[in-house]
Amino acid sequence: MWFAGKMYRSAFLLLVISVALAIPKPEEKEKKERVLNNDLSDQEHYQNAEHNTQYDHEAFLGEEAKTFDQLSPEESKRRLGLIVDKIDKDKDGFISQEELKEWIQFTQRRYIVDDVERQWKTHNPDNKDKITWDEYKKMVYGFMDDMDPSELEKEGEGFSYQNMLRRDQRRWDVADVDGDRALTKEEFTGFLHPEETGHMRDIVVVETMEDIDKDKDGKISLSEYIGDMYRGAEGEEEPEWVKNEREQFSQYRDKDGDGFMDKEEVKNWIIPPDFVSCRG
Repeated sequence: MWFAGKMYRSAFLLLVISVALAIPKPEEKEKKERVLNNDLSDQEHYQNAEHNTQYDHEAFLGEEAKTFDQLSPEESKRRLGLIVDKIDKDKDGFISQEELKEWIQFTQRRYIVDDVERQWKTHNPDNKDKITWDEYKKMVYGFMDDMDPSELEKEGEGFSYQNMLRRDQRRWDVADVDGDRALTKEEFTGFLHPEETGHMRDIVVVETMEDIDKDKDGKISLSEYIGDMYRGAEGEEEPEWVKNEREQFSQYRDKDGDGFMDKEEVKNWIIPPDFVSCRG
């Protein structure tokens, strides 16, 4: 939930950074988040049950957060003031909820653009118009050529090198709109950030179901749903948030009440109808 009302500029950005984003309860720190909210920071929002302000710092400033960490308090204050001026679109001396929301969406978009640029240069050092699947495979999975075949299929946490390769190839094929086995930068963006491209979102659902549907019956049971988020020790009492998730599953996730989530119900869960794309 975004903070309500307006905030006066003189309160400055420490207040903005600390309250701008939805803050989960500390006991939720163990929960694996599947819903696509677009990463705001590489930092953990909570560390040892304590709120990590660096998360908000990076969510608000994006890549510039690293620069600000090296500045004196006086220079940081000056530069943050300039950012406030950018956020305050209507120049009324206040930052509204909508202005702050637009700014954070802007930092998300900038992160995606920067990430694609970095990876495009890494995988395409000659800056060609397209990257072929064979080029990408060699760069990312070339190490597999020297591995024992038995090691390639060995699974850890449900994944093996072969599974990772197969999943990447399938996602590549979906991103490859013209079917030429090579990706333009725009197609490569869909490959790296499928939640940001309409025709790629179904593959996110498929990958999620593969991760959670342990018995491979094409649907997700309550135990599989909880097991993806929480693995308590034997005899350990479930945290309150796990009990809440059980209720969420029965009341909201499992819409037809059959005790399972099918593909469409999973899609409504991880990519809700009100999901806001950074490209939208």
